[in-house]
Amino acid sequence: MRTLLNTFPEKTGLPPAYSIVPPAEIKAFPEYLRAKGYYCTNNSKTDYQFEAPPTIWDEVSDKATWRNRKEGQPFFAVVNLMVTHESMVWLRKKHPLHVEPSKVDLPPFYPDTHTVRQDVARFLSNVADLDSLAGVIIRQLEEDKLMDNTIIFFWSDHGDGLPFFKRELYDRGLHVPLVIRFPGKTDAGKREARLISSIDFAPTVLSLAGIQPPSYMQGKAFLGKYKTKEGHRFVYAARDRMDSEYERVRAVRDTQYKYIRNFRPELPLYQNVEFRLQQDMMKEILAMKDKGELNEIQMKWFVPNKPPEELYDLRNDPYELTNLAGDPKHQTTLLKLRKEMDRWLSEANDLGSVEEKQLISKMWQGGDHPPSTSEVIIKPGKDNLVTLSCETKGASIGFKIINEGESEPTSWAVYTQPIKIAKGQTIKAVAQRIGFEKSGENSLKL
Repeated sequence: MRTLLNTFPEKTGLPPAYSIVPPAEIKAFPEYLRAKGYYCTNNSKTDYQFEAPPTIWDEVSDKATWRNRKEGQPFFAVVNLMVTHESMVWLRKKHPLHVEPSKVDLPPFYPDTHTVRQDVARFLSNVADLDSLAGVIIRQLEEDKLMDNTIIFFWSDHGDGLPFFKRELYDRGLHVPLVIRFPGKTDAGKREARLISSIDFAPTVLSLAGIQPPSYMQGKAFLGKYKTKEGHRFVYAARDRMDSEYERVRAVRDTQYKYIRNFRPELPLYQNVEFRLQQDMMKEILAMKDKGELNEIQMKWFVPNKPPEELYDLRNDPYELTNLAGDPKHQTTLLKLRKEMDRWLSEANDLGSVEEKQLISKMWQGGDHPPSTSEVIIKPGKDNLVTLSCETKGASIGFKIINEGESEPTSWAVYTQPIKIAKGQTIKAVAQRIGFEKSGENSLKL
């Protein structure tokens, strides 16, 4: 987390900001949509852990909207509603509450204090405001007469934004709401029984667009033309460095049980993430801990070390308070999930055991800075067909066609095949592999 932004330069041992370098074949999935003619926008969170190649979006900004597309052009629009972000608990402290603090339900690991109730009520009030903002988007689609041919996904990127929720591999940090609305209210009210992971969203969106998901995608399409017959038997989760705090935890879950493996049991469960310390209830909980005012359940977050393995019955213990890993009655389940964890770590080529700076060196091919993407080779051919190529394996190529006397287009189109350009037009091209430095721009005028 935070590979692109080292906000803690005073912390020794942390690497400088860097982009991850995934295998060469991996692309940001909106590229596949854009290659098929979709207008793709992001408004406007960009926590990819890598610098975005210019081929991902037609527009990415806090003004990006499907309304800027060509008439009749299909679109894929991401809208990030930030009002429920963790930071909004303290940044919107003085905003009106829609929830009465005295009436909120508190989990057993929170002390019942005015400050805790106030922050929980603030968060729930932010959720109410989120619903209103979602309504604004729906009204815009209605105004544009698009509701009859638009599929809407509504979800969050992780669990609750309150302390001991976000950043944890317990279900309160992993379980997210997911609502999908189809035109004509198809399947309205239907609940999907299969296990779904957020890595399934990309192949599912491609499938709904009639695009076959690439074979490297580990997720499974659960809707559309390429829907997989079988869902997941298990879903997985991982946690490594969070801001400045190092850790390595992995989890696997079936429909009832969660298995967690702590690779660094000598570390405490609680991480002193500085960003979170801006929240009033976090500061109060820490003060109460120091004064010995927390009960046994509330102190679970602050144990000095962790068990190597944890096992929870999610149906009967939704807060994951009772570790069953040592219970003889649950050894069959423990062994099954332990074996599945081993299988997944191997199949996914888990790199969590590699020291971060060593991993960066490997991604940078032994250098002290990211490799550069080779410049695009522009090759004119017969009938004004122009071919573009790049010697860097896995690089995405973007191009612009500039008409004589006109301004340059703002976004780069995704190159997939030779392009026909007219006499007097200029073609400009750029390339970038994810994690590499972007190439210089080349151009050719016919």
